[in-house]
Amino acid sequence: MSSTEHAAARFSGLETWPSSEVAQALLETQLAAASAAMQAAAPMAQAIDAAAARLAEGGRLIYLGAGTSGRLAVLDAAELPPTFDWPAERAVALIAGGERAIQHAVEGAEDDTEAAAAALDTLALTRQDVVIGVAASGRTPYTCAGLAHARKAGALTIAVFNAPTAPLADHADIALLAATGAEIIAGSTRMKAGTAQKILLNCLSTGIMLRLGYVHRGRMVEMRPTNAKLHARAIQMVADLTGEPMARAEAAFVEAGTIKLAVVMLALGLTLDAAAQRLAGAKGILAAALRA
Repeated sequence: MSSTEHAAARFSGLETWPSSEVAQALLETQLAAASAAMQAAAPMAQAIDAAAARLAEGGRLIYLGAGTSGRLAVLDAAELPPTFDWPAERAVALIAGGERAIQHAVEGAEDDTEAAAAALDTLALTRQDVVIGVAASGRTPYTCAGLAHARKAGALTIAVFNAPTAPLADHADIALLAATGAEIIAGSTRMKAGTAQKILLNCLSTGIMLRLGYVHRGRMVEMRPTNAKLHARAIQMVADLTGEPMARAEAAFVEAGTIKLAVVMLALGLTLDAAAQRLAGAKGILAAALRA
């Protein structure tokens, strides 16, 4: 039995505790989850570099999971396009049971090993692709089968899991283990295990975007301004990165249409066409485009 299926002995009888103590205990376990995620720092650095190298060649970031793990995978994939303007077709999340499983439990879905392989086959995997398998126990049949299939296809495979000696690691080029141990409620892996997984996925995908040049001086310079708040944020970024007044930053952003182009135009005093050529010559990396 996976360690995540056990109940933490120190919280026995939790349902009889005063709410003040219940709240303290629940929050305490969340802090423990964050601490457990730190165990994966070294392999995460390796995963960031390896994944960025594949994705720089045009590959896709593909997530694979079931239940809570699958939902967390869907969430991370969904955040990449608006945050970094990462192409939606290059951020794919496969969850056991399909879209219905995002909000509803789908009976037997996590045990369907053939479904995982079939879903991956529709994507026509290549060696440029990166497949991240997420499973608290590290034993979920759907996820294990999918990651094994992806590895055979030549994709880079990364495992995110919470139980030591998990079979999922056997199918991964790089394993990210956050050993969260017994849950405060036995088997409720949306708690410690889920929190640790969310942290690992957040940090992994953000690190990859950093390596690919989607962040400059701590700003999301590829951000897609899809509403008034983000439009204002984009203009503020241009102003912050160039030292120009807001009015000039706004005018440049409106003309350029993107944060990066607006920054290059203002910082180097270039026309839009010249800025576009310079940024293209730097392969879209803002820091490189701004170098003399």
